Amino acid sequence: MLGHFLTPRKIARHLFVLAIIAGCVWAGLWQISRLHWQHRFDRTVIARLRAAAMPFERVVPMGSTADPDAFTYRHVTATGTYDAEHELIWVARTRNELSGNDVLTPLLLPDGRALLVDRGWVPFEDQTPPVAAAIPPAGTVTLTGVLFPSEVPAPGKPGASASAFTKIDLARIGRGLSRPLTPVYLLLGSQVPAQPGTLPQPEPLPDLTVSPPHLSYTIQWFMFATIGVLGYPIVLRREARRLRASPP
Repeated sequence: MLGHFLTPRKIARHLFVLAIIAGCVWAGLWQISRLHWQHRFDRTVIARLRAAAMPFERVVPMGSTADPDAFTYRHVTATGTYDAEHELIWVARTRNELSGNDVLTPLLLPDGRALLVDRGWVPFEDQTPPVAAAIPPAGTVTLTGVLFPSEVPAPGKPGASASAFTKIDLARIGRGLSRPLTPVYLLLGSQVPAQPGTLPQPEPLPDLTVSPPHLSYTIQWFMFATIGVLGYPIVLRREARRLRASPP
């Protein structure tokens, strides 16, 4: 009877089942590692958002070569003047189910750099920068907000001259400026002096600590592996009983 289970075809089936079980275990372990990473990420984000705002020049020093992740989600203050001539539009941004765009305006810093500022949402009607209904204050302004990294560039949108973007690509935007652009942009929270009108409307801070369901995925993968470990021997035993019951 043992020879029945050791034919090349049966051995291939055994190896296939073992491969599936091993794959499920690997996937479960990978989900556990992702869960631990997500918990560390959430703790980092919460700590940074709860910390007091620091001057931008201290958080992102001039000439810093650190990874932008070291600056991301930090509360900062920044003082400078808006460069409305190089304003950009971040298209397809909805607000309360209304179509619109975000206004991106460089802030010229005293150290010679430019910090891109997401000043907020404007209705879809006006898409030509500088947006007339959302002209920034002239002169020196002091901003408070949260830093975010560059987004993945939108495919099929090469070049640096366009004034509208579907994703924030700081490298591409920086090529259109005469000043070096910082490696992170600022989601505006407050501004002094305040905006003259009601536009743009500041964007709310997104919930950055919404964890994917890694734990439930982990349980599912280990359940699949357990089914394989317990179920396949049952299949083999039933097959052996049929062989013993069958006439010689």
